[in-house]
Amino acid sequence: MEYQRDEHRVHLIVYHLVWTPKRRKPVLKGRVAQDCHRLIETKCSEKGWHILELAIGLDHIHLFVRVSPSVAAANAPALWARVVQQCKGLTSRELRRQYPFLKRLPSLWTRSYFASTAGNVSSDTIRRYLAAQKGL
Repeated sequence: MEYQRDEHRVHLIVYHLVWTPKRRKPVLKGRVAQDCHRLIETKCSEKGWHILELAIGLDHIHLFVRVSPSVAAANAPALWARVVQQCKGLTSRELRRQYPFLKRLPSLWTRSYFASTAGNVSSDTIRRYLAAQKGL
């Protein structure tokens, strides 16, 4: 992956995010899965996030997404948390409105999720770089 550049920054922020429906119910199939996919793509596009991969299983979602740093991140939740909140919020609201059977669940998504960072370099590479910087 290439680093992104803008006026004052060079960055590569990539997250692997996973979340599940409440009670791990296998509700993400057929039209529900298609509409969920479309909604996540729409939200990511609207926010300027680039989806590298999006996989929707019957009972979970994997989102591999590249984001830009937020200028107002100091007092806000972590950037990865905002990505999850935005995607879960939109899909829950719209899918439950469109598919009444989803309202039988107390909420569409669990409160929990998995988040991991990814990028071009390993922690060993970073350690070697920092060790080399100490010699300057």
